[in-house]
Amino acid sequence: MEITYGSVCSGIEAATMAWHPLGMRATWFAEIEAFPSAVLAHHYPNTPNLGDMTKLGAQVLTGKIAAPDILVGGTPCQAFSVAGMREGLADPRGALTIKYVELADATDYVRASRRQPPCVIVWENVPGVLSDKGNAFGCFLGALAGEDCELQPSGKRWPDAGCVYGPKRTIAWRVLDAQYFGLAQRRRRVFVVASARDGFDPTEVLFERESTRRDSPPGREAKSALHPTLTAQGGGSLDDREAYVLELSGIRRTTPKEWECCQGFPDNYTMIPWRGKPASECPDGPRYKAIGNSKAVQVVRWLGLRILQQLDCKPNTSVEHI
Repeated sequence: MEITYGSVCSGIEAATMAWHPLGMRATWFAEIEAFPSAVLAHHYPNTPNLGDMTKLGAQVLTGKIAAPDILVGGTPCQAFSVAGMREGLADPRGALTIKYVELADATDYVRASRRQPPCVIVWENVPGVLSDKGNAFGCFLGALAGEDCELQPSGKRWPDAGCVYGPKRTIAWRVLDAQYFGLAQRRRRVFVVASARDGFDPTEVLFERESTRRDSPPGREAKSALHPTLTAQGGGSLDDREAYVLELSGIRRTTPKEWECCQGFPDNYTMIPWRGKPASECPDGPRYKAIGNSKAVQVVRWLGLRILQQLDCKPNTSVEHI
């Protein structure tokens, strides 16, 4: 059985880099930024980029686009980060999180009308969402779960991992760090997995047995080579630690190719023809921003493997265990 997914706020498509080798297929993307859209068109010319995600729910309901097995996306994190001034749901970018829930509901409605099981939802954001002053995460959980009000944390903030059993969906979340998945980058992100599908347990996707947990401290040598969290800033000044590296010969700026490696992308994945110029002249600025905004490929691949296991689907056997 082929598993399909729709990707919102697609960026440069870490999900497709992670999941296509597993035998999963993207039915559509949704990205509005010019440079990431150009990256998608360059690498995936046969997958439509539908643009504005706020319009997708209506298109799913009218049958204009597919209602996929999986809905994946990281709605803009800037509204929940220190850099974004933590405006949360009051920020139009943060409000996209609720549009994401509306799209998930539309997808499930259409799938139910076709006697298909509900979709699996995968969402990603910065850990700052867990302590958002407007309780954006509680609003998101409540909407996904099908409650008529926002949920409240037991303390001052939401914990780094947990689960909710609601009238509509079961939801699990966990903060995962890219450094424990074979990438040389400290990158903590909240991942949410949710579904109303019978027999599908999101906790089995996100939580592991104690002996196999991916949060063991790295060795001294590995820790010394870890890169700070990549952001969308692209090294605008010496204050941006992620943009520079100290070597014996002095300080130098890290390259987009090194950023791609830290995120799990192939070398020069974002070096594309841009604004009438060949790929060899692609500027660094938009590359840094697009890479910094993306997800870590290996983390998303790990999630994909565990989702397939829950769906009783075998991944492509050519993919190595991670």
